Amino acid sequence: MKRQMLLVWGLLCALILSSCGASATTPTQAPAATTAPAAPEAPAAPEATAAPAPTEAPAAQATTAPVATSGPVATSGGRLQTIKDRGHLLCGVNGGLPGFGNLEPDGSYTGFDVDICRVIAAAIFGDPQAVEFRPLSAQDRFTAVQTGQVDVLSRNTTYTISRDSSVGLDFGPTTFYDGQGLMVRKEVGATTLEDLDGATICVQSGTTTELNLTDQFRSRGISFQPVVFEEIDPTYQAYDEGRCDAVTSDRSQLIARRTVLSAPDDHVILDVTISKEPLGPAIAQGDSQLLDVVEWAVYATFQAEEFGINSQNLNEFLNSDNPDIRRFLGVEGELGAALGLPNDFTQKIITGVGNYAEIYNRHLGPDTPFNLDRGLNKQWTEGGLLYSPPFR
Repeated sequence: MKRQMLLVWGLLCALILSSCGASATTPTQAPAATTAPAAPEAPAAPEATAAPAPTEAPAAQATTAPVATSGPVATSGGRLQTIKDRGHLLCGVNGGLPGFGNLEPDGSYTGFDVDICRVIAAAIFGDPQAVEFRPLSAQDRFTAVQTGQVDVLSRNTTYTISRDSSVGLDFGPTTFYDGQGLMVRKEVGATTLEDLDGATICVQSGTTTELNLTDQFRSRGISFQPVVFEEIDPTYQAYDEGRCDAVTSDRSQLIARRTVLSAPDDHVILDVTISKEPLGPAIAQGDSQLLDVVEWAVYATFQAEEFGINSQNLNEFLNSDNPDIRRFLGVEGELGAALGLPNDFTQKIITGVGNYAEIYNRHLGPDTPFNLDRGLNKQWTEGGLLYSPPFR
């Protein structure tokens, strides 16, 4: 009985202690509940820590934005400044196209496109010889621009939408308006494209001529067998050796290369033009200051011819009362400085290289083996396409 009573009392005590434990736990949880409101404060600390990041990001953007939009600041460390610091221009040219870009036996470069490089060098440095020429193939010319191996490409390169976009070039003014043609042996007797149905045609790869040829023959429902070469010399060598019936390229190139064939009089250029080929200098996309320099240096050769100013009579125009001529020659105004050039940069171009007519005639005109008619490359005032925006 006593043992039973003890068991009962033990059970009662356990119940009492259990009740006390529950109430003891409640106060313990209460502070946790009290701390619970502090829980939002705990995340507040990370928020306070993270807050500076958004604040700093806009600050960085605010600092960068003026540099991107401010001409003098953005361009001070650009390609033009690199060229100036280097002390000469790097210009990619053709080394095997007489009249346009040709490496001479003495190691010098001559040609129309070569002189466009000298025009740009004269504008920047006042010295047309401050340029290093780098001969480029049709295959590697774009890579050379994209990777910065050259500052400017002046290598009988056609301005097209794909080259202006996917290839990543920015083109300056068209310096030579051309069109694609075909050269054949007289013995073939061809006068039209249809006469070349089934013929073998030598063509250089990596050029617009390869694509144009395919399009033209396909649209006319005639066939041909292409004989493709990467370099210009093997292309014409194969044609000269009779390994193909015809060769195709820009008409100006055909005229130039015919002069160095083993028997030039045995070949004829068909009276057919199958494409538009506007040729001109190009730079890597995204450098507006250097593009401005290239554009206005070339335009200076156009405008000088339009004004009648050349390398022989320049001094006669320095005292002109014509405000347009005075601005053009940098006698008054700050047009050159706005480009990052000397104000008299046009004078340096004219005295060092000449106006457009002088450059053209020197390499392609009546006193050269090519005697190439200017055609569309005349001034706009004479029915051609050469037209300079105003220097004002």
